[in-house]
Amino acid sequence: MPADSRIADARFADADPAPLALMAEDEQDLRILSALLQDAVLPAAEMSYDRRGRSLALLLNRFRWEDADQAAAEGRDYERVRSVLLIRDVQRVLSDGISRDGDTVLELLAMVWQPGQDGTGRLLLEFAGDGTLATEVECINVELRDVTRPYRAVSGKAPVHPD
Repeated sequence: MPADSRIADARFADADPAPLALMAEDEQDLRILSALLQDAVLPAAEMSYDRRGRSLALLLNRFRWEDADQAAAEGRDYERVRSVLLIRDVQRVLSDGISRDGDTVLELLAMVWQPGQDGTGRLLLEFAGDGTLATEVECINVELRDVTRPYRAVSGKAPVHPD
């Protein structure tokens, strides 16, 4: 086969749909990320606070809400994807009701912004079972990035929230 007719290996970045790579710099952006992260799960051991680097990173399994309607319409399995949530400009991290046991699995329900003075504030990560992780930050500087290919949701179902 001539060299110019070879097909290059596919990259995840070329896939349809493309992986998410989003930034939040204000409260409206955070609401969008919060909706995309609802029902993401992670072992407690997959959280890392870098005090010197002033960042908090979470490696989570995110339900692909952006694909849920299409998956249902096509009768195919719902999907999850491994994603990194990176919160920057962190001054302090506080937790309430969150076990530090590495075997504990956490389910993220929402991210909530509590503004402070001069752009500072507190970003709350609210988990099922009344656990909360509070990050005191200088400003809203949050990144969400998918890092694997989507995979079939183990339950095969979309998360349900009773009214």
